[in-house]
Amino acid sequence: MASRALVSSVRLLQYSGLLKSASRRSLTVVQPAKWTELLRVPTPALQLCRLYCDSQPLTLQSIEERVMNVLQLYDKIKPETLQTSSHFMKDLGLDSLDQVEIIMAMEDEFGFEIPDTEAEKLMTPAEVVQYIASKKDVK
Repeated sequence: MASRALVSSVRLLQYSGLLKSASRRSLTVVQPAKWTELLRVPTPALQLCRLYCDSQPLTLQSIEERVMNVLQLYDKIKPETLQTSSHFMKDLGLDSLDQVEIIMAMEDEFGFEIPDTEAEKLMTPAEVVQYIASKKDVK
């Protein structure tokens, strides 16, 4: 790991023109006339950047898996009784505060806020999946 960082540093010094000579045992660095010369970014160094991409597109199946995973991790729900058609209050024995906590967990999982008026209507995992799919334009 340290050798990669050293090699990267040596290459950056070579590109910037600050490296006079390099061997396995020593480096000779050119002293810049002004400290501002150290701040210039050489053109080849601009190509040494990481590119990140967006996450995978959502599908109904991936939304359902993530919703069920969040619900299975909720401590008041027994995973063996959980189904997509299970009603939070009637089948799983949760109260309104538990439902609010579940909706908050879904907001954290999917990265957007669910308004309270809409959250009151979401009573089953299937309804949560359909709501998230409609908001994320998944068909």
